[in-house]
Parts: sequence; C-alpha cells; structure tokens
Amino acid sequence: MLTHLSIQNFTLVEKLDLDMKPGMTVITGETGAGKSILLDALGQTLGDRAEADRVRLGATRADITASFDTSRIPTAQEWLVANDLQQIDSPNECLLRRLINNEGKSKSSINGQPVTLQQLRTLGEMLIDIHSQHEHQSLLLKDTHRRLLDEFGGHAELAKQVRLAYREWQSRLEHYVHLRDNAAEVSARFQLLSYQVNELDQLGLQPGELDKLEAEQRSLANAGEILQGSHELLALCNDDEQGLNTNLHRALHILRDMPEKSAALIAAEELLTSAQIQVEEACHEIDHHIDTFNLDPERLQVVESRLSDIYDIARKHRIRPEELAEFTARLSLELDQLQGGDAKLDQLAKQVAAAENAFLQLAGQLSNKRQKSATSLAKLVNDQLKNLAMENAKLTVNLHSLEDKPSASGLEEVEFLISTNPGQAPKPLAKVASGGELSRISLAIQVITAQTSATPTLVFDEVDVGIGGATADVVGKLLRQLGEKGQVICVTHLAQVASKGHQHLLVSKKSTKTSAESTLVLLEGEDKVNEIARMLGGAKVTEQSLAHAREILESR
Repeated sequence: MLTHLSIQNFTLVEKLDLDMKPGMTVITGETGAGKSILLDALGQTLGDRAEADRVRLGATRADITASFDTSRIPTAQEWLVANDLQQIDSPNECLLRRLINNEGKSKSSINGQPVTLQQLRTLGEMLIDIHSQHEHQSLLLKDTHRRLLDEFGGHAELAKQVRLAYREWQSRLEHYVHLRDNAAEVSARFQLLSYQVNELDQLGLQPGELDKLEAEQRSLANAGEILQGSHELLALCNDDEQGLNTNLHRALHILRDMPEKSAALIAAEELLTSAQIQVEEACHEIDHHIDTFNLDPERLQVVESRLSDIYDIARKHRIRPEELAEFTARLSLELDQLQGGDAKLDQLAKQVAAAENAFLQLAGQLSNKRQKSATSLAKLVNDQLKNLAMENAKLTVNLHSLEDKPSASGLEEVEFLISTNPGQAPKPLAKVASGGELSRISLAIQVITAQTSATPTLVFDEVDVGIGGATADVVGKLLRQLGEKGQVICVTHLAQVASKGHQHLLVSKKSTKTSAESTLVLLEGEDKVNEIARMLGGAKVTEQSLAHAREILESR
C-alpha cells in the first residue's frame, strides 16, 4: 500500500508531502488544474520515462519519493530479498525515489540503493495496478484478453510454465531439425573433429607439463654457467684463507677471547654464531646441488623437441600453447555431441517427443482452467454491464483452438467478443463498441479483474469518461467497494464518483504572468460539500447544488 508521496519541483508542483491512507481516495479539481500530476509523479517512481520538461521551470531537478507498506505483498518482499534491496531494520517498508535533472537524465533508487529503470518497473508492477482512461485501447488486443483471463483465473503461474515448456520443446526441435537437415555438413565436421582430437590425443599434453618442460629447458640450456657458478659459490664459502666460514670462525674467536663484553657485543656474537650455522647449511645445499646436477645435452634435445611439438600444434590451431588443454576439452565435447549418427538422431527425436508431450500436458491443464474461468469472467462482467446501463450487452470470452499450431501461450487464442443488441452475433470489440460503450466495457472488466488482483493499491485515472447520472453513481459504489478491501486512488470529474471517496483531495492551480503552481489539499466537512456542489453545478455554487451535494454524500 502507498503510505506517503513526496514531490519537489515536478511540473507545476514546487513542494508536496502527502500521507496516503487505505480506502478510496478521490482526486478532483477544475479542468487544467493538474489532477493527474500526482499520478504522473507516482509513475516516475514506478519507472515511467523521464523528460526534461517534467522539471519545474527555474529548478535544476525534480525529486519524487514514494513510500510503500509491503506487508501484504509477499511477491514484492521476495523480490527485494532476492535483489538484496530489502531494509533489514524495516522489512515491510519500501522507499522508491527518482531524481530527474533539467536535461532529462534521471537516477533511480530502491531503499537508498541505486537501481536500473527495469528493476524499478519490475517492482512497481507488484506494488500498484494502474487503470487509465486510455486502457480500453489495449483492450482491443488479444494479448490483453489472454493476460486478463489468466490473472482473473489465478493461473498466471501455470501459463508461465506452459511458456517455458514450449520454449524447451522448440529448442530441442530446432536442434534435431538442424542435425537432420544438415547431415552432410555434420558429417564433414565430425571427420574434421575426429582428426583434430586424435592429433591432440597423440600429443598427450599432461596438466602442468608445459610449465615443467619450459623450466627444465631453461635449466639445461644454462647448465654450464649454473655449474660453474655453483663451484665458485662453494669455494667462496670454504676457502681456507679467505672463505666465509674461515672469517666467521676468526670473528667468533676474537669475541670469545674478550675478557668483558657489552650487551651490543654479546648480541653481535649471537648473530655471528647464527650466520656461521647458516653458511655451513648453505655449503651443504650447494654441495648437494653440484653432486646431483644433470649436465645432459641429450636430455636438453629431448625437452626442446617436445616443446617444439607443443608449440607447432598450438600455432596450427592459432592459440597459445597454454590454451591447448582447454581447446582439446572443447573439441572433444563437440565431437561427443556429434557422435552416434542415426542413433543420435533417434535419441534426439525421442527427447523432442518427450518435450512436446510435457508441453501438451501443461497446456491441456491450462486450457481446462481457462474454459472454466472464461465462463465465470463473462458472467461477472455481464452483470456489471447491466449496472452500467448496458442491459442488452453481452460479453463472450472466446477460446479459439489453434489446432496443429500451438504457441507459447497455449493451445488456444483468447478473444473478448461483444454483442450490444439483442440477437446480434458477438463480434470483436473494435468492430462493435462505440467509444463510450468501449469505455464502460473496459471499466466493467477492470473492476472485475481488479477484485482478484494481488496488488493492494489500485489506481483509476478518469476511467469514468463518457458516463454520468445513475451509471456514474454505480461506478462510484463499485470503486468504494474495492477501496474497502485495500487502497483505491481515483482521479475523477464526476460528483457521483467523488462523493463515494473515503478521502477527498482537491487540486487547484494558481497562475501569475510568469509562473503557475498546482497545490493539493485534503477536504473535510463543508469544503467537501462545496467541491461536490461545484462539480454538480459548474463554477456557480447555488443553494440547490449544495443541497444536492449533501444528499449524494449522505447516500454513499
């Protein structure tokens, strides 16, 4: 549920802080006052496209923040957790923010963390369900019909499984057809891979072998210099006259013969003793190295020949020598996938059949559910159409079988058909309904489907265009009923609808020669009566219109 909306420097609004409540909140105002500004600002926090002219004239940026209570929206909470965006200290609170500068660039955040517009839109769809006066245009699309039916019937998740199963089936089918129809190319590729993998297997490069060979080659290639240097080191340590051992022995002899030693000399003696031990150990290591050193020209030739083979085959495949192991594994895997010939095709054909069967089973379940839901949805919508002064109208939810051409959407095409006169065959909405009729049909469908919506906040933006009188009173009552189950925000120009609100917000605009500003205030008591009277009687409020306003407010 939307709990708070803060708007700064957005179009005609300089600053607005609005606490939102459960129930039905109506927004009214004179034409041009900016009734839709609040919804436009809210749309920005839900990921609508940002434009430079949205920033108030003279300001550098617009700042819009919307706060939500997600305690009744488990899907939103799960999404926030999965994306590491949920507040740990306040898990039921969610803060959406949008900054738009006067160049049209924007920044978005959820609970203070930067996010993409797509993330904002994804979360926004879970938080608010918006029904606009233009939504009846999308009602002409069959995709919209299918979506509404699946949402109404509660089988959107099954529809998702059907889509995934269809894609799996088509992916396997595409792979099978490719192999079947390109047998000659596949065979040529198989022969090439067989030769290449065999050549690489004969090379038999072992893990870590290249590094070891290169290190050994460097050692053998410099064997003479290494051996000579080792002998020089050993002589430097063990020379009887000037060797390190001899001089350290002399230094320790001098220190030990001193009658009295300071702390510094004692420390020096300990360090020299340690040095003598380490030099002796170094001599042993050098001596061992000389004894075991392999000065082997034949081995050098073997190592260099092996390295040459490795380098040659790497150049042949235009890769670095260190990439040979991964390259071999990749070619071997591709070869395994191509092995088997007809047996492989038979196996793939069975996999295709299994994937098709899995899809058909799920799609069949979806078809049965859609059939039941279609009957229920049509009945409820037709009941509402009678309330909206369309007694002779009859909506039919038609499920047209796709026969041998199923799609990711299932085994049928969903289409809403309407008959507006007795005896008239149902036809597509675009061919039968007039603009006013289509608006009322759209409203009836929206009201019915909204009742099954998992979204606790429903927004209706002037969906009552083209109706009035008793029908408008019915629309108001329907919206109030929805508000009693959650939160409804309704922008309206009809007094009969506005009178049904639990809260009433008035938008007004003040203009000067250089600027204009829209403000929004909560109406109570006589202020609400006056606004309803204005909506009933126009600019001039009379005692008669005031009396009528009080009457419809009391009858809600």
